[in-house]
Amino acid sequence: MKIILSRKGFDSSNGGCPSPIMPDGTLLSMPIPSEYDRDRYDELQYDGRRYSDILADINPSGKYMHCHVDPDIRDDVRIKSIPDHRAAFGQIGAAQGVLRNSHVEKGDIFLFFGWFRQTEYKDGKLRFVKRSDDFYGSADLHVIYGYMQIGDIVTDRTEIQKFYWHPHSRFTSDTNAIYLPSERLSLDKTKKGYGVLDCRTDRVLTMKGKNRGTWNDLPFLRPQYVYGSKKNSARGEGLYYSGIWQELVVYESDGLLDWVKSVIM
Repeated sequence: MKIILSRKGFDSSNGGCPSPIMPDGTLLSMPIPSEYDRDRYDELQYDGRRYSDILADINPSGKYMHCHVDPDIRDDVRIKSIPDHRAAFGQIGAAQGVLRNSHVEKGDIFLFFGWFRQTEYKDGKLRFVKRSDDFYGSADLHVIYGYMQIGDIVTDRTEIQKFYWHPHSRFTSDTNAIYLPSERLSLDKTKKGYGVLDCRTDRVLTMKGKNRGTWNDLPFLRPQYVYGSKKNSARGEGLYYSGIWQELVVYESDGLLDWVKSVIM
């Protein structure tokens, strides 16, 4: 089994701020802005609040309209439900090339992570925490917020178009693919094949006191188990895979699946 650490959601170039760790611990990954997609931030909701209102609180200088909801793994996120909707994740181009060339297949598991920061309510508005003594504090963090075990991979153009709600349904490139979840998670049959996770210490990849891209030195995430020619560029402690990348494919080694199971559980 292969595990794919997949970077998604807001970053400094797409969105311009971290996604919020909500005061209740929810990791609310914000889909990146995209003027070409049908979904809008004011049509998505969490706990009765529109994404557009949440973003107006935490980053009032931002201009957010349409967005790229991918991976689409948070149930009931749309205010108006879509008939025949299924959870799905799309990939294309060079990032899909990484998945294809590393032979990602049915049964492998995506762990979706992104850039997050703790929030709090102040005078009725959500804001990023400025100072705190707890583990999360005001730090920028890479945190695992969701998962999907692959149940099917759709690459046929005609078949992809049937997923009309998904942003990748409009692409015609031969490199385009949609990943669908398995019905149940093989590591624990009581769980669905996809889902979102709350914030918890063991889901934080970032090493305490380091920048968000420097991770805890988990032995099964070291370069010898990672697809491609990636090197650990950390200065001193931790793991740091430099560059602009979306998909980190990790081959099975001692401790990996136990870690994945504990993260999801």
